[in-house]
Amino acid sequence: MSESATPTQKGQDFEQVLDQSDAKVAAFEVKHHTVLQRIQHVLHNNPTLVPVIVLVLSLFAFGLIAGGKFFSPFNLSLIMQQVSIIGMLAAAQSLIIITAGIDLSVAAIMVLMSVIMGNLGVNLGLPTPIAIAVGLIGGAAAGMMNGLLITKIKLPPFITTLGTWSIFFALNLWLSGAQSIRSQDIDEKAPLLKFFGNAVSFGGARITFGVVLMVAIFGVLWYMLNKTAWGRHVYAIGDDKDAAEMSGIRTDRTLVTVYMLAGLVCAIAGWASVGRVGSISPQSFYEGNLQSITAVVIGGISLFGGRGSIMGALFGALIVGVFQSGLRLAGVDVLWQVFAIGWLIIIAVAIDQWIRRVSA
Repeated sequence: MSESATPTQKGQDFEQVLDQSDAKVAAFEVKHHTVLQRIQHVLHNNPTLVPVIVLVLSLFAFGLIAGGKFFSPFNLSLIMQQVSIIGMLAAAQSLIIITAGIDLSVAAIMVLMSVIMGNLGVNLGLPTPIAIAVGLIGGAAAGMMNGLLITKIKLPPFITTLGTWSIFFALNLWLSGAQSIRSQDIDEKAPLLKFFGNAVSFGGARITFGVVLMVAIFGVLWYMLNKTAWGRHVYAIGDDKDAAEMSGIRTDRTLVTVYMLAGLVCAIAGWASVGRVGSISPQSFYEGNLQSITAVVIGGISLFGGRGSIMGALFGALIVGVFQSGLRLAGVDVLWQVFAIGWLIIIAVAIDQWIRRVSA
């Protein structure tokens, strides 16, 4: 800019320099996302979308492989029946994992409460409603025990629930004498324990009350997590417990209620399992812990906490059921069914890690 320029010209030149600088800054701030990055953003904002897509693709693929038998109303309703108990355990597990914890005792709580209900209602002859109520209260108490050990003694959730799993499993064997309660005895003395095994049939499908119960549990928990202050606190604890505490959330109290609610859901699943299996065995659903975690992981709920929808666990359980049913109808050996589920878990965790690395 020359010294002979007029003040007006100097002002115009200065404004042009400013405009050019602003344009450069604006150009620098604009980020051009690739298609893959846009997909990453969408999945980050809608974590349940992944299991929904996988479920739809699985249904389509096994429909082609297994033919019309797969899409028969009877087979589809059978899949729902098969995943109903694990689905309830997955609902309980989801509550814990959203808080960045894990519960290895969910299946042990479920079986222990079913054994307690059976002993009280069948062996001791107490009125069945009382036996069921004691079992439900016992489930909440077992969950509270986990929660207090974690919050008051500051034990890691993994170690705590690994220990209580052993405790509850030993109590199962002690209370039952390692003996099952037969279906005939339940029918004779406490038929209400089999209530959720009853079913309604229509159009070739057979929907048990246990399936209805599973869907109802997921619906209630979804509402609690997404429409209440308690639910917002649960997600906040999973995202960053220290920050949640600094914001005024009573984190320990909330965590105890989460574990209590999970224990109650496990006890309800214990009642439903009697109708599903027909008998009460202290060693049933031995792999329920791993299966519940499998459903949660495949359902897109982050193992790091604070992200994911509980409905994803329902879709995760259904995906496992669809894979098992489709592979069975296709004549695949059970060994390779387990092999396929293992790869599903690895892929689900890899996708979760990829989605968590989403750029701002």
